[in-house]
Amino acid sequence: MDLPVATPVAPSLATSSPWLLEVEDLHVHFVTSSGVVRAVEGISYKVKAGEVVALVGESGCGKSVSSLAIMRLLAKPAGRVVGGRILFEGRNLLELPDEQMREIRGRDISMIFQEPMTSLNPVLTIGFQITEPLLIHLGMTMEAARRRAVELLKMVGLPDPARRLDQYTPQFSGGMRQRVMIAIGLACNPKLIIADEPTTALDVTIQAQILKLMKDLSRDLNIALVVITHNLGVVARYADRVNVMYAARMAEQGSATDVFASPMHPYTTGLLRSVPRLDQPRGRRLETIEGLPPNLLEAPPGCRFAPRCPARQDACIRVLPELELVAPHRYSACIRARELARVGPTGLGLQSATFERPQPKALTRGEPLLDVQGLKTYFDVSSGLKRHAVVRAVDGLSFDIQRGETVGLVGESGCGKTTVGRTLLRLENATAGKIMFDGKDVTAISGDTLKSYRRQIQVIFQDPYSSLNPRMTIGQIIAEPMLVYKLQPNRAAAKAKAAELLTQVGLFEYMIERYPHELSGGQRQRVGIARALAMKPSFIVCDEPVSALDVSIQAQIINLLEDLQQKFGLTYLFIAHDLAVVRHISDRVVVMYLGKVMEIADRDALYADPLHPYTQALLDAVPVPDPALEVSRRYKVLSGEVPSPLNPPRGCVFHTRCPLADDECKMNIPELREVRPRHYAACIKL
Repeated sequence: MDLPVATPVAPSLATSSPWLLEVEDLHVHFVTSSGVVRAVEGISYKVKAGEVVALVGESGCGKSVSSLAIMRLLAKPAGRVVGGRILFEGRNLLELPDEQMREIRGRDISMIFQEPMTSLNPVLTIGFQITEPLLIHLGMTMEAARRRAVELLKMVGLPDPARRLDQYTPQFSGGMRQRVMIAIGLACNPKLIIADEPTTALDVTIQAQILKLMKDLSRDLNIALVVITHNLGVVARYADRVNVMYAARMAEQGSATDVFASPMHPYTTGLLRSVPRLDQPRGRRLETIEGLPPNLLEAPPGCRFAPRCPARQDACIRVLPELELVAPHRYSACIRARELARVGPTGLGLQSATFERPQPKALTRGEPLLDVQGLKTYFDVSSGLKRHAVVRAVDGLSFDIQRGETVGLVGESGCGKTTVGRTLLRLENATAGKIMFDGKDVTAISGDTLKSYRRQIQVIFQDPYSSLNPRMTIGQIIAEPMLVYKLQPNRAAAKAKAAELLTQVGLFEYMIERYPHELSGGQRQRVGIARALAMKPSFIVCDEPVSALDVSIQAQIINLLEDLQQKFGLTYLFIAHDLAVVRHISDRVVVMYLGKVMEIADRDALYADPLHPYTQALLDAVPVPDPALEVSRRYKVLSGEVPSPLNPPRGCVFHTRCPLADDECKMNIPELREVRPRHYAACIKL
């Protein structure tokens, strides 16, 4: 991938400081009707030119707010900086007039926002939005700006960039919109890029491409990069230094290698142990950080993490620790940091001393609970001048699931994973093929038969907020399906059962009177699980159930799903794009690409020795949360992106990105066949 030629920018004031950006004792408050939210409390960090610095922490800890303060983009009048300095090349950005700040913003400092749909203007063309900063800050002609825009879109991997310039935001997928945001951020070759979860909407292979590109730009053009993320693998692979935030304060700072190898704050230790990893033996239960971050309207007087910390002492509850130097180039805001460094997490009771291995499932290979045979789900859509076009969302899928088994379904966006789940739920109608459930064909059932089927098969949705009715209490949400299906005799009995289900998923009975907006993301997802359990199902489709959650909350939900499966004998289809999570929870794995199955195998066999080039590329793209391993690890970044399902490639649908593809792959469609015992792959080269 070609790197852009640096474009001259307007000169700025020279400074003798080695730091490009210095955030000093920053305080940000938001004035609300309920009181003052202290969103950022006294954080400090520095960034040099050409280095990658990560800001890590759970949702609501102040990562994004601190970055918006740097850009002077806080929502007014509620948001305000009430203390501290932000020095950029020696100039305090908080003291600059608005006009000077507008010159710096976009030219010297750019920001790549997390949600591209709300950041891009839907009534302006993509070309206009990319060329605008080039015209304003660099004084380019329109012709030169459009050439640069084409170059930028090509650089971030957008196909047919010249044609894309005249299209609008709604015509782009989520991943494509995020690439446009990255292109806008890179447009003026800024000195500092603040990337707020820049790859959240991207698939793992595209994420690897984009982050490698940004890392290369940082190194080759001496651009400083501040990456805000909750993905510890991304931090391990790309960051030079790490700043860990918790509840509006800085918890720990240090080099990525040091922080991952020897964390000096209990919160950092908890984050690292919560993450399922591809490089560790599978089997043990994920360790979690119990509880929730504090309410910043009424923060506790002592250490913000003390209520959740197994190593807390009496002093932790009373004293608010400041960030201090506890080792060379290591800073921690914990009164037991030096002790933690000496005795390790186990010595302080932060980590289990034993490596717990649960008993393997006793699965019998008899009549499967679910047997999918040649499933096809097509959609008729309009496309340009053509009256009708066909999207082959699922194209000949076959697999089965045994009772009590968890089958993981993985693949990139647009591969058909969610459509498979919706078709199994009969929210979409199959175009061809069969869905056999408990020995009965449910492909085309209707009426009472369909109603009975839907009671046995439930779903846990990806977004725990949009899937819950905001006008109903938690109790009403859980009780409603029980009343509709007459599983309880009256509302009082349904309410009592709802309270019981809440306790089973780790919530409190009193929460039945609350509304969804009064719960955290993890709590809302538990409500979704409770609603699914209310129907006493035998099979649950888990559609990205943890992708919208923080790392520590994600571990809680995964453990909960495993506990419920063991207690109630549930069977799961676990749809996800996080291969480490899928490896942890699944018994077998189905890998999809552009509507077709690439590989099916037992989990251990697939992860230890993947046969299909696409599966190999997916596993290569997953970063391991360990900088020392990432430095020595040899991996290849898969080029290109998933083709449009409106116009899939002839032959093997993966041949346009496959490193092994030849003319035979372009002409012939490979059949899924058993290459090894119970290990299936669809590749001509095997």
